[in-house]
Amino acid sequence: MIYPKNFEQKIGFTEVRSLLRARCLSPLGKELVDEMGFSTDAGQVNTWMEEIREFRRIQEGADDFPLDNFFDVRESVARIRLEGTHMEVDELFDLKRSLETIIAIVSFLSRGEETEQGDIRHFFPALYDLADGVATFPILVQRISQIIDKFGKMRDNASPELLQIRRELARTEGSISRTLYSILRSAQGEGLVEKDVTPTLRDGRLVIPVAPGLKRKISGIVHDESATGRTVYIEPTEVVEANNKIRELENEERREMIRILTDFAKKVRPNVREILDSYHLMAQIDFIRAKAELARLFKSFEPKVAEQPHIDWIRAVHPLLQLSLERKRNKTVSGYNTADKEDNTQVNNEQLTAPDEETLLDEENERRSLPESVVPLDVQLTHDKHLLIISGPNAGGKSVCLKTVGLLQYMLQCGLSIPVGDRSATGIFHDIMIDIGDEQSIENDLSTYSSHLMNMKVMMRRANDRTLILIDEFGTGTEPQIGGAIAESVLRQFWKKHAWAVITTHYQNLKHFAENHPGTANGAMLYDRHEMRPLFQLAIGRPGSSFAIEIARKTGIPEEVIRDASDIVGSDYIQSDKYLQDIVRDKRYWEAKRQTIHSHEKELEKRIAQYEKDIAALEQSRKDILSRAKAQAEEIIKESNRRIENAIREIREKQAEKEETKRIRQELAAYEAGLAGDDRSGTSGKRGQAGASKADKGKIKSGGLLTDEDFQKKVDKIKSRKDRHEQHQKEKAGKQQAAAEALRNAARKQQADGAIIAGDAVRIKGLTSVGKVETVDGKQATVIFGGMRTKMALSRLEHVDTATMQAEQKQFQAYNYSRETRETIDKHRNQFRQELDVRGMRADEALNQVQYFIDDAILVGAGQVRILHGKGNGILRQLIRQYLGSVPNVSSYRDEHVQFGGAGITVVEL
Repeated sequence: MIYPKNFEQKIGFTEVRSLLRARCLSPLGKELVDEMGFSTDAGQVNTWMEEIREFRRIQEGADDFPLDNFFDVRESVARIRLEGTHMEVDELFDLKRSLETIIAIVSFLSRGEETEQGDIRHFFPALYDLADGVATFPILVQRISQIIDKFGKMRDNASPELLQIRRELARTEGSISRTLYSILRSAQGEGLVEKDVTPTLRDGRLVIPVAPGLKRKISGIVHDESATGRTVYIEPTEVVEANNKIRELENEERREMIRILTDFAKKVRPNVREILDSYHLMAQIDFIRAKAELARLFKSFEPKVAEQPHIDWIRAVHPLLQLSLERKRNKTVSGYNTADKEDNTQVNNEQLTAPDEETLLDEENERRSLPESVVPLDVQLTHDKHLLIISGPNAGGKSVCLKTVGLLQYMLQCGLSIPVGDRSATGIFHDIMIDIGDEQSIENDLSTYSSHLMNMKVMMRRANDRTLILIDEFGTGTEPQIGGAIAESVLRQFWKKHAWAVITTHYQNLKHFAENHPGTANGAMLYDRHEMRPLFQLAIGRPGSSFAIEIARKTGIPEEVIRDASDIVGSDYIQSDKYLQDIVRDKRYWEAKRQTIHSHEKELEKRIAQYEKDIAALEQSRKDILSRAKAQAEEIIKESNRRIENAIREIREKQAEKEETKRIRQELAAYEAGLAGDDRSGTSGKRGQAGASKADKGKIKSGGLLTDEDFQKKVDKIKSRKDRHEQHQKEKAGKQQAAAEALRNAARKQQADGAIIAGDAVRIKGLTSVGKVETVDGKQATVIFGGMRTKMALSRLEHVDTATMQAEQKQFQAYNYSRETRETIDKHRNQFRQELDVRGMRADEALNQVQYFIDDAILVGAGQVRILHGKGNGILRQLIRQYLGSVPNVSSYRDEHVQFGGAGITVVEL
């Protein structure tokens, strides 16, 4: 519910609607602006926001969105639904251009990129949803182009008859022109007509202008005379018949054009409904574009809207006030200007002619200290603080704050962007009710206070936990004490009903209400006591002072009056107000301190994070160095072992003599000495002086050779390793021979046993799973494999010996199927059909059906299935076969025989 009826006018939304309407390109969009209304559906509002976001992205992009030729020809299109009617040439020209624009819009919004699943991900999905399903008519556009040229004139070749008529008309007009010029030259030679006279048209007929006194000198018909009477227009007798023929040809031309237009209307008539629907898309695009333009004007943002009511706005701005201050500060006292109303941007100077009035006006504007630009507000209403009571000095911005909340929330739920920060969040309210201004009515016998009470009655009756109530100067209009008491009682009713509200007041009892009622918060419009000017900033969490004494003193009220007023109200009130101001001042000071400490903490955390990052980098560097050192050490050890083994193998293979063996061992010792030298060069001085360890000295003789004992151990180790390898090869060959013998025995036993009977252990040839024969029926047998019963030919089965069967049972004993699984498999087998029809399905839907179908076919043991996909362009056939090629259980697939469907059916072998 929106209350009262003039809600939009009170909060200034009528001006916003006018601004939006002015930015539409055609009546199509303006109609939607007029129909725009309040919505309580969060999903719908979020869709509106996403449409504006996407269109703003389009405006910022490089592509040119089609925004020309927005013509509204719906009335002309609707008219031709009657038989025998037609559209005029200019209407048809507008229809052609607007249909071309619709085609271009649908094409632009249908752009996207293909995903891995084969779907199209559109660049602007919210706008595409508007265009999806909209019919376009390129054939009609092409036909109109054959009838009308690019200048909006009917073509000569629109029909053979029209071409012939226009050629005859051109010949006749040429003949008349030549005859007239001949008569004109003769008359000029005789002095009957002036030299500079040329033929002209009167009533569609070519005539010669002649002076009245000479009109009888030229034989012909007088058609007209000039307004001054100094010229008469004569149609010579020689061209009367030709002019009559031109009239006849023009009438024939018009009849032929009507016939062509009527025939074209017959082609358009069956599509009238679809054409009118397509114009709705053009209207929506015009409407959304106007929203985007208004958002750019207001510097607005499109927030995400939650289903639950709440307001968390950062740097919210009243858009109309911002526009007004950006243009030029006005000199009015009672309010601020609204945008795009030039007649309201100046003061009615005729009413302020007296010097004293002008002086008072200047002093009042100076006192108000109006800002050069709007001060952004941070407004927060949550479940914990859903009632906000704002107090503060007069002309301090309380009413502007109230109107800002009402206007922005209403704009949002009407689908418009709002000027708030990009970190703002908001929700949905089902009711917005406002009480602001003077609603006294002489006709209804209502005083100012009575009208406020009527509003309170409606608000209390309708208020709930999804209602936003906005009240300016709560409780005013009557005696302050009783007015404040009634206001507090009404406020308690709102509090009990968990309503959401922003209320401005000067009453002390309402300021104290928040202390004893959870969910209520005080807010103050800040005021600079030192400079005596309002700051237009909202501070939530503390009440504000009215600064009545300070403002009165600044205004120039005599000091005697101020002293008397202070005595009347009492020193306690003055002191309490002063203490409140001091508290506000101290809180601002400590708030600034807190912000400074917070910034220092942030800087300290940043420094600590950087130090931790540097330490982590050093630790990682240390680990990398150790890792590289370890890798180098392992490589050195591997190389050393490789050289030792190569030396031993070379000695054994060559049966080297003592001198050759000594040479090989010396080369090995030289390599080890080189490693030791490298190690000493890479270590510190102390480690270099320490020399080799005792273990190294024990292994190396004076010549750097291995001891005979160590060398013999190396040789013995290599021999034992070779012996173990040969023994392993012999054992492996023996096991393979035994296994082959067992297989041969099993085959001989199978041949000896003969036919397969019920109870035999069998397996499918070429597979390892062992089953048990349940029944035998001719050449078919029913076999149970792991709890699954299947029927197959005896030729595909073979006997299994007892040892193999026990091994298989032991291997697969953990895979027993439950009764539910067996029942499911039997159900699939009973319901399974060997043919699937996916014709008419989308690609992704058809592939899902094929996957389930192939899985069921493998489960029930089907050998062959058929998939009906139709021929068409072959896309569905190609996708299905690509999937079949990736299934291991599919042995092959092919087209069905041409007599049974050909390429429209795929036969799958499993």
